[in-house]
Amino acid sequence: MPATVRHARREDVPAILSLIRELADYEHELQSVEATEATLLSTIAFADATSVSPSQETGLPVTEAPSPSKPARCLVLVTPEGTTAGIALYFYNYSTWRARPGIYLEDLYVKQTERKKGYGKRLLVELAKEVVAMQGGRLEWSVLKWNEPSIKFYEGIGAKMMSEWVGMRVDGEGLTKLAGLLG
Repeated sequence: MPATVRHARREDVPAILSLIRELADYEHELQSVEATEATLLSTIAFADATSVSPSQETGLPVTEAPSPSKPARCLVLVTPEGTTAGIALYFYNYSTWRARPGIYLEDLYVKQTERKKGYGKRLLVELAKEVVAMQGGRLEWSVLKWNEPSIKFYEGIGAKMMSEWVGMRVDGEGLTKLAGLLG
């Protein structure tokens, strides 16, 4: 029996948080994790326990509606043994030049003990299917420069490195300062 990929339900939150912590540890940033079960419950649009996702009619997910306070969705990969072995946390974005929606993959993680089984590819395939179903323009994400195994994996599935772009971010004190710049 193959692994199952589905949209996260509220009862998946402890496993999701555990995988987020494992990812942060892998990236040498465990001390930076601020996520809690409560904050995940309040910021992810979940599927209910009875819904079939994606919809057979549209190919789109059946979850709570994303909103400014619940912008994220999460796919979970469950092994045949019932273990949550991977997650893909994502949200919708928009291409102004294409005038089409897309998906930004915030985090993809598969437990180290469950790698080399096609699980990462499976999660990405499901996200690509969602982009195609919504007539979107692209699926995109960032990867740490030092993470050569992931870069090779992504290139192997057809992803292209966007070397002409530089990521920018404002957070913490800088975000508060920017918000107050004009009074």
